[in-house]
Amino acid sequence: MRYPKVSECVDVFETLWPTALAESWDSVGLAVGDPDAQVRSILLALDPLDAVIAEAVVLGSDLVFNHHPLLLKSVKSVNASTLKGGAVHTLISNGIALFNAHTNADSARGGVSDALISLLGIDDAVPLAPHAEGSTTGIGRVGDLPTPTPVRDIARTLSDRLPRTTTGVRIAGDPAAAVTRVAVCGGAGDSLFDEVRASGAEVYITADLRHHPATEARDTANRQGGRPQLIDVSHWASESVWLTMAAEQLETEFAQRGFSIALQHSAVNTDPWVERY
Repeated sequence: MRYPKVSECVDVFETLWPTALAESWDSVGLAVGDPDAQVRSILLALDPLDAVIAEAVVLGSDLVFNHHPLLLKSVKSVNASTLKGGAVHTLISNGIALFNAHTNADSARGGVSDALISLLGIDDAVPLAPHAEGSTTGIGRVGDLPTPTPVRDIARTLSDRLPRTTTGVRIAGDPAAAVTRVAVCGGAGDSLFDEVRASGAEVYITADLRHHPATEARDTANRQGGRPQLIDVSHWASESVWLTMAAEQLETEFAQRGFSIALQHSAVNTDPWVERY
């Protein structure tokens, strides 16, 4: 057993979550780091926030694996006094690499939406928006519960199995409606209502539902038999459950390649909402 280099870690990441699965607008891959540097410890987190990077420094991590990208929008300067520049300088000065798998991890089998829908006991879901007809990869998932279940019971199950958040779990539509076909999209999924309707889903679970898309979706549903009912969860919570699945996949893949690596989950809760009245 030996420690991998950053480049060898990248190869593991891209085997599990191929770059080709990322959306065209996305930024994925190695954002900071020396490909030849040795990696003994990886810190897994959803967001590359200052607090997560500071945690990596304290823990002595050699690489931070994130879901969300540090450099999504164009950056014209990495001046250390700026938010993004400061993060880059801290990482480089402490010898820490930064890698992210974003929409490629949403699309891959065993990815973010698979982790979310599996909380309901659905393990044979198919992509909501497949990359190609018949493809097993793509954004979102849709599958069937074994028996019709009231929407409020699904919401309660999610509340029990997702990390507790200030914003909680919300329902739009009829909480008592009994549903079987479930669509999900981890993270913000209000751009997928057409795909949800086409899938025949009776309830749609996603995050960050805004007022206008939600009300228009419900008005449209009322003209089409009431489907889909909506369940809105925390963006952070909807994706954080994937990190456990990702860690298991990484442990297996590194071991199969003969690498010794320590994987740690960040203790930083990066959900921005902390209190409500």
